Order: sequence, then structure tokens, then C-alpha cells
Amino acid sequence: MQYGYFDDKQKEYVITRPDTPQSWSNYLGSTEYGAIITNNAGGYGFFRSGARGRFLRLRFNSIPMDQPGRYFYLRDRESGDHWSASWQPVGKPLDQYSSTCRHGTAYTILTSQYSGITSETTYFVPLRQTFEYWRLKLTNTSDRPRQISVFSFCEFTNQWDTHQDQVNLQYSLFIVRGEMTPDHLLRIAIQDNLTRADGGFYLHDIARHAWMGLSGASISGFDTSRAAFLGTYGGYHQPQAVLQGNCTGSKAYGDNACGSLQSDLTLEPAETRELIILLGIGDARTVGIKTFKEFSSPQRCDEELARLKAHWHARLESLTVNTPDEDFNHTINVWGLYNSLISFAWSRSASLVYNGERDGLGFRDSVQDVLGVVAAIPEEARKRLELMLTGQVSSGGALPIVQPFDHKPGQTPAPAPEEYRSDDCLWFFNAIPAYVAESGDLDFYHKVLPYADRGEASVLSHLRRALEFNLERTGKNGLPCGLLADWNDCLKLGYYGESVFVAFQVRFGLGVYAEIATRLGKHDEAGWAIEQQAILDAVIQKHTWDGSWFIWAIAEDGTVYGTKQASEGSIYLNTQLWSVISGSATPQQEKQCLEAVKEKLATPHGLMLTAPPFVKASIDVMRAVVFNPGIKENAGIFNHTQGWGVMAECLAGNGDRAYQYLRASMPAAYNTRAELRQCEPYVQSQTTYASFTPRPGNSRTSWLTGAAAWSYFSATQYILGIKPTIDGLVLNPCIPSDWDSFSAIRKFRGKTYRITVHNPEHVNSGVVRTILNGKEITGNLIPAGLDDDEQLVEVWLGVRK
Repeated sequence: MQYGYFDDKQKEYVITRPDTPQSWSNYLGSTEYGAIITNNAGGYGFFRSGARGRFLRLRFNSIPMDQPGRYFYLRDRESGDHWSASWQPVGKPLDQYSSTCRHGTAYTILTSQYSGITSETTYFVPLRQTFEYWRLKLTNTSDRPRQISVFSFCEFTNQWDTHQDQVNLQYSLFIVRGEMTPDHLLRIAIQDNLTRADGGFYLHDIARHAWMGLSGASISGFDTSRAAFLGTYGGYHQPQAVLQGNCTGSKAYGDNACGSLQSDLTLEPAETRELIILLGIGDARTVGIKTFKEFSSPQRCDEELARLKAHWHARLESLTVNTPDEDFNHTINVWGLYNSLISFAWSRSASLVYNGERDGLGFRDSVQDVLGVVAAIPEEARKRLELMLTGQVSSGGALPIVQPFDHKPGQTPAPAPEEYRSDDCLWFFNAIPAYVAESGDLDFYHKVLPYADRGEASVLSHLRRALEFNLERTGKNGLPCGLLADWNDCLKLGYYGESVFVAFQVRFGLGVYAEIATRLGKHDEAGWAIEQQAILDAVIQKHTWDGSWFIWAIAEDGTVYGTKQASEGSIYLNTQLWSVISGSATPQQEKQCLEAVKEKLATPHGLMLTAPPFVKASIDVMRAVVFNPGIKENAGIFNHTQGWGVMAECLAGNGDRAYQYLRASMPAAYNTRAELRQCEPYVQSQTTYASFTPRPGNSRTSWLTGAAAWSYFSATQYILGIKPTIDGLVLNPCIPSDWDSFSAIRKFRGKTYRITVHNPEHVNSGVVRTILNGKEITGNLIPAGLDDDEQLVEVWLGVRK
């Protein structure tokens, strides 16, 4: 079933029926002032932190999953009928009510038709501002005058710390006040006695106040008490004030606050009226009135929306493609990168599922997120890498979470030894070279940055310390310890248990470090890395090959996981894929383990993390057993890993299989089967139900996931094969054999590369001819630093004669 379509020209996804299988959401704003909004105007807002800066409330894990939100209620004063400008929360019958939602790049537009009234509501947060616009246009499409009352509504939190607001009610129900100021702005003030005197996150005045104003029509009434507006036995679907036709003028004093401004309109036939709600944070008497006076006109609203679109659309121009697969085009040209940008901004801190349990930037997640955005925003990628490098401690390990709003490098205690995770800093070997290759900024390796706890070092030395951290913590077989957890948090091997996945990561990191050191002329450093890699290779070959695939891990007590003999979890996806990505597998091992993945882990909806699922395993070692079989780490399809499957198959030259894996987990490929996947068909999700479940194909936890970065990275640098290096762009596509050709426009270091790839022999890979600006060149490297601003590149794939 199809609920919408892609409009790549406008860079929007258009939802044509509102009863989507789940609430389909979008992000507004920035990491300063962020917001989530759904196709039915549900969602919430937050300042800097989704956990400690949440000023608009959401009730998580409810039906529907997105209430309350940013609502306009409409009431016909003659008939008494009422509805909402979004289908929900009132929920009129869909044979009478029609609705369209256009989710764009940091804005959302909802259009509805009901009872001879058309409404269009545009939601967005202007660039570099701490307020949002709700712009409502109402048109009378009937043949008679209409008397329409409009009520805005949002529900404020009582305390911006979500735990205090939702759990500590004996405190938080008694601190909020609401009123109408003499300047006709609603003012919400929190008497917050949890502020800090040390200049920390809560202290600033802006973190305790909110305001709302209306322009374009006179204010007929207001409410700031939630109970007064909704009624004691009312609800979002039938607020008491709307049913009665008038707000009450309530002034919240404890309990719960809301923001509602009422305006009574008369619309002649074919007449359109426009109202603008401005909702922001800060004191209404100072920040609010100043902002309202400057930004409340329709002309300024138009200008800010145009500026916002231009800003985001420019970020999506680093790569555009035209391939035979329209779903792939939608993904690369708009949504794959936009999804990556949002995940980069918010890590795993705020969504319709993430409820503040991860407050800040999860270390390993956020380092990996750089891969999805480095071509689009290299300078911001650099800043993020610098921030995360200062989250590394002097031992070489890392803080589990870095909070940008509260981070103090050089002053933060290191984690206890038993709290270290083994993979954290190894992701630097993917992300940092990607930044340097994109920017050409080789000097970045010389930049000196502090550790989180004490001391400082160059970026290169940070990288060496990361490797030493794992090399110094090995088990009885000489493999790196899994510590508290490797990438898989469900695996509890004991402190000295050994992770084969991390062994492959360390091998990869040593190879990358050797390449960097050689480039920098530090041959002793390169020699050290090559020597350590050779030692590790011998250990890997001696202890980890099970005859048909690589094992999973070795517990502290010597138990081996991921073997052919095991009845549960006999094969583990990550070790097979990273044996190829790291270059550790021999050619025969590569062939065997990739065949094993295809036979035992591949499904129509993606690659399972392991199989068979765990049912009887001890929870002391395999925490995945707490999940239902076929979900998440217990033999589910963990979408974070799907890009690795694509990369491994491309490295092996298997373009058809790589693309099969890519499409199996590509959201756009499910647009006409949206009832199967259920969550948004335009962004990635964390997990998909596998074939061991009764609902294979269902996906959950959308938007904020490592799947966004890895799927985009693998598609652009491995399928399309457009890979930046320090010396220039290397073109090495690995595509489906039935593609005749594809074209791409890549912006790289201030130049535009117009690339056409021909595939007359219908092969997967193998560049046999390259023409640059009309002249044939040797090899497939397009050098950086060419004079012309635009470079024309043609590449032919084939079999060398």
C-alpha cells in the first residue's frame, strides 16, 4: 500500500493520506532549538538537549505515538462543528476529510480540506533563531460566508528536565505559571529551583521561559491552563474550550500549562486569511516581544522560509545522481543525506522513541555519523571530530557520551576500567581519514587536542593511543578484549573475553595508521603499525577461522561463540563482513564467509545479525536473549550493519549481490509496500523484524541510527564508487550488471565533477577507460587541484582484453 510519493524537485516527501501505519515524522530547527513534527502535527520541542531542554511535551509510547503537538483547531461558529488543520487530533472521517503533508528539509506543510474550508499550515524554525513559525492560511471554498474560530494549542512542560517533568510530579506540578502580557503575548514561566550556580546548562534565563504570539488577526481569547482548555474529562480530540467556542482566559498557576490563542474570523466565499503563530523560548517581556516585533510579518516569514530552504538545499548538493533506479535516486539525492545530517546533529538523543535516555552525543555513534555527512559539511565534520577526540581519555579509551553543552576537556574523570567499551575509538580510523580525504587537510593529523581527563596530543598521537588501548588489553589467545562491550552491547564476555569483531577493527586501524604515517613521512610509526598488524594476523588465523566462517568471540572462560556446532547464534554477521573490510580474510576465506552470509543470514528485508536466534542462552553472557527471536540483536536485521554488507560484497566485486543487499534495506524501495515496513519510507530505521518473527519486514526506531551514515557511505563510495582521496577522486564503481550507465555530479574541494559511467559489457566493476575533459588518462584517479572549476569525466567499465 502506498501512502505518499517522493518529490525530488522540491526535495520533499508528500504524504497523501494521513492514516499512515505509524506517525511519520520530520525534524525542524537546529541543535540549539530543535523540534520534531509528524504528518499529523504531533511532536515536541527542545533546547540543546532532548532530555534536559524539553519545553514542549510528548507522551511517549502512546496511541497514537505523536501526541500532543502543534495544533490548530477550527470551529464553525454557526454549526458548532469542529476539526483540526491536521487530521489528528480530532480525526474526522476520511471520506469527509482530506489531508496532504509535505515533509521538506527542516520544514513541514500540512494541507487539509473539510466542510468547504481549506487550510494550509507551514511549520519551521528560522535559521539561527530560538522560535518557530506556525503559518496558517484558511480559504473559504464554499459559496457562502463562514464564521470560523481558530484556536492554537501546544502543551508546555513544567520542567525542562524530562525526568523531573514526567516522574517527579510532586515537585513539577507546582512550579509553572502562565499569563497574557500587556503586549498580548502568552508568557509561560517556570519557578525552577534546580538551576546551577556554576554556569552550567540550566542557569541561563532562556532555559525556563516560553512565549507565544499571534499576528494576522485579533486575539479573541486565550488559555494557559491545560485543564481549562482541554477540560477535566476532555482530550486533544475534543477540547472543552473548542466545544464551547471560547477560551476561558485561564492563567496557569501550578498543575500544567498550555498555549492557546483564539481568533474569530469571517471568511467570504473564495477569501483567504492568514494567521501566524510565533512560539519561542525566553521571557515574553524581553526576548518574546523583541522577536515578535521583528519576525511576525508575512513578508518576514516568507523570507525566513526561503532562506531556510536555500540553506538546506545547498547542503544536499555535494552529490546528485541519475541511475536506472528511481528509488536509489530519491535516496542519494535527498533523503539519504538529509537523514544522515539529522542523525549527525542529534545522535540518538531525541525522536519519537528516544526519550532522553541518551543525553548528548553517544561516542561511537557520533564518530560513525561523520561518514554520512563529511562530503556535505566538511568543516562541521571536522569540528565534530575535534569534539569527539577531546572525549578520548589519555588511556586511549573514551567517555561513553560527550555532551557538547556541558563538555570540559582536560577536566573530566576517565571511566572506571570496567566501564570501557572496546570499539569506541576504533571508529576514528574510518571517520578521520574520510574527513582528510574530502578536505585535503593533511595538517589535521598534526593538530594538538586535549584528552578528556588530562594531557594533550596531536591527532596522529590520539590515533596511536587508540590502537595501543586495544593492543594493551588482550585475552589469553592474544585477541583484543571485548571489555564492557564491543559494538554489540548484548555480548558480555567478561573483561578478558576476546572480540573477533574488534580484532578486525584493530587490524583495519593498523593498516590505516600505517598509510597515514607513511604519507606524513613518519616511517618508524608506519613500521610499528605494520609489525603489529602482522602479529595480529597470525593470531586471527590461528584462533578465529571455523572452517566455513569466522567465529564470533571467545569468552573469558574459553567458551567459543559463533561456531558451526552451536545451536544458537552459530554465525555472526559482523565478523564475516569485517574480515573482508579489514583485509584480514584470505581470498578463499572471503569467498566462503560471504557465501555463508548469503545462505544463512540474507533475507528479503536485509541481513540478520546472527542466526539461529537465542532462546536458551545464559543471560549472563548473551543479553540478546531478552529480545524476542528475530528482533534487534537476537537474530534481527540490525540496519546499522547493512552498509557493511554492501561494502564487503563490493570489495569482493559482487555488484549484483551488493545491490540486492542495498535494496533490501533501502527505505524508498518499500514506498509502494509501506504497510510492510510501517515506519517512514524515506529514512532509515534501527531494526527490522527478521524471518524468525511473525511480522517480517516491520521496522522500528526511525531517523536516528547508524544505518543512515553507513547506508549513504556504502552507496556513494562503494556502489557508485566515487571515493575521495588526498590526491583526488578515485572512480571505482561496483554496480548491478543490468545498469547500462549512470551519471553523477560531485562537488569536491570547490570544483564540480560531472561524471558519466558507461557499462556496455554489463559487468559489475572494472574501469577499463577514463576520459578527463576530452583526453584519455591512465587509471581511475581524477587528480585534485585542476584549474577549471568544472571537470567532465567519462568512465567505461568492462573486462580488460
